[in-house]
This record gives sequence, structure tokens and C-alpha cells, in this order.
Amino acid sequence: MGSAKAVPEGAKQHSTAGPYSPVLEVRCDKLVVISGQVAVNPDGEIVGKTIEEQTRATIENCKTQLAYADCTLDDVFKANIYLTDLAQWGAMNSVYVEMMPKPLPVRTAVQAALLPGFLVEIEMWAAKK
Repeated sequence: MGSAKAVPEGAKQHSTAGPYSPVLEVRCDKLVVISGQVAVNPDGEIVGKTIEEQTRATIENCKTQLAYADCTLDDVFKANIYLTDLAQWGAMNSVYVEMMPKPLPVRTAVQAALLPGFLVEIEMWAAKK
């Protein structure tokens, strides 16, 4: 059946853009939206002290929530990322680009005050085939 998302032919973005698609076309039967996820284990304990560790744990938590709706990271077309410190954008991106399949989702990343101990929170939207 192929991917439910594709970058339109000829779509471009500026040279300083991060790891995300500038625009996506999405085909789906249903939308799946997960609430913002953080680096927390099932017992409510924070996982990781560095942005890299917390980004990895957060994306793993996103994968878990998506799986409940029979989706994977491949189905994600939109991500909203909240960082406590935008200076950690590059380090977060290094884990993000390693874990997220292409075409990369469209994305917004902003600095925000998060609950104590958390460095990153990620919300995702997926297209269910």
C-alpha cells in the first residue's frame, strides 16, 4: 500500500532547517494523536539525565502510545517538540533523526517550561491506513 505520507515533488526549505519535512501530503482513514510524552517509566520515574537519554526515552514512550492505536513511527506526520533549553536543539536532533523514519514528519520545536526534571516533551500525530 505504501506510505500514507509523502513530501510533494519540488518542496524545498531553507539551508538552516532542522531534520523535518517542510510539507507533507497525508492520506489516511483515521488520525491518531498522542498526548505529549516525556522520559518517564511506568512507575513515574524520570528516565535519563541528558537531553539525548531523555529524547530516546520520550520517543520510545511515543512508540508505545502509537502501538496502542496500531500505528508506528512510520505513520507519524506531525511532531511538536517542547524543550526546556533551545541550546539543546542540536543534541535532541541527533537522537530524533536516528530514531524517526523518512520522510521525516513536519515539526514545530519551541522552548517551554516543563514539569520539573524533564528536558523534552514530544506530541505526535499519525495517519492510520
